[in-house]
Amino acid sequence: MKQIEIMKTFFPKERISSGIITSRTWGTFAVILAFLAMTVTHGLAQSTAPQAANASVPKPDDVKPTPEQQSIIAANTAVPCDQPAVKIDANFKNRGTLNPNFAKPDGRFMDKHQEFLARGKQGPIGILFLGDSITEGWNKSGENVWKDYVEKYRAANFGIGGDRTQHVLWRIQNGELDGISPKVVILMIGTNNIRYSAGEILKGDLKIVEMIHAKLPNSKLLVLGIFPRAFPRSDDPAKGRVKADREKIQTVNQGLAKLEDGSKTRYLDIGGHFLDTSGNIPKEIMPDGLHPNEAGYQIWSTAMQPLLDEMMK
Repeated sequence: MKQIEIMKTFFPKERISSGIITSRTWGTFAVILAFLAMTVTHGLAQSTAPQAANASVPKPDDVKPTPEQQSIIAANTAVPCDQPAVKIDANFKNRGTLNPNFAKPDGRFMDKHQEFLARGKQGPIGILFLGDSITEGWNKSGENVWKDYVEKYRAANFGIGGDRTQHVLWRIQNGELDGISPKVVILMIGTNNIRYSAGEILKGDLKIVEMIHAKLPNSKLLVLGIFPRAFPRSDDPAKGRVKADREKIQTVNQGLAKLEDGSKTRYLDIGGHFLDTSGNIPKEIMPDGLHPNEAGYQIWSTAMQPLLDEMMK
């Protein structure tokens, strides 16, 4: 009976009622049935396949770092400030999505390192800036100031955002100062080590200074005091984390000041130029309380220029 009902859909009613069903008709009917069966089967496969695939892929919230990944991150975090360490990508998730590069050498860090190695082979460097995002910012917010005041010295910028002393040591150890001989190296590093003690940060900076002089015996070194910070902006500058950070930075800078020898190693603390009369960092020069904008880089350049001109003679 089901066959007759289906046939009524495809064949004239009079042919079925009269019993005129030829072998050709049955053949056509068989082809139609086969087509319908294939269509239904394909549809079921399409509807169930994604469900099966989705069932086998865990949600990001359900995935945790493996013991091996946790060990890598813990070991990297535990490296002392005066020891070299490659920067590790510590972001387990990126905007809610699992990060496939988690616990591996940071991709941007490695790309910048290769860029610096290549720059060293391109030609003479008169002044070398070495540091973290504040130094790297010369190529961003400070770009115009760089062109007006710094570029004339055949300057090169070896700053990488997020770098700690450990990362700069690793970069030096892995060839960034090889084959170059700048007249002056300008170093500022340590603000990203702020969760370490002042003594530990100072050890890291002193080790970098030692390695710079060992790698570049004919270069002069200008060590800049770590800039004051008010990060995050929501904190009260007179208390809490900002106050503690300022005091720690001041202690580190007091230790760095002892490097001044009037010749090969000079020290300059221009942090006061970024503070108003109340000791606050105006948003007009450091919008986030940590990174200078163009006005901030202009202040930096102006404050540094007299000593830099002297060192370039």
